[in-house]
Amino acid sequence: MNAFVEHNLAAILFLPWFAILAVLFWIYPRQPRPSWRTWFDLGALAASSLAFFLSLHWALEWADRGFGRLWQQIVGTSVSYGAFLTALGLAFWLRHRMLRR
Repeated sequence: MNAFVEHNLAAILFLPWFAILAVLFWIYPRQPRPSWRTWFDLGALAASSLAFFLSLHWALEWADRGFGRLWQQIVGTSVSYGAFLTALGLAFWLRHRMLRR
């Protein structure tokens, strides 16, 4: 397998699911839509993606190679998916609190 593809396999496989979550985050709730919300949503999606990629590459290097290369992918995927969901969940919670004001 190509080294680039192998190192980014989790990102390639999770891209459709992340796209669905990003669209849902962007669309809901439909109202209210103050002027700051577009920039907040863009920043939140960028921060979530950055958290995913940084934690993916960290976890791939951190995983024990003694269990094989598949174990690296499992650890990398688990850690980075958790980082993405945590960042997006915090952004959702913060946006909800800001919209209630």
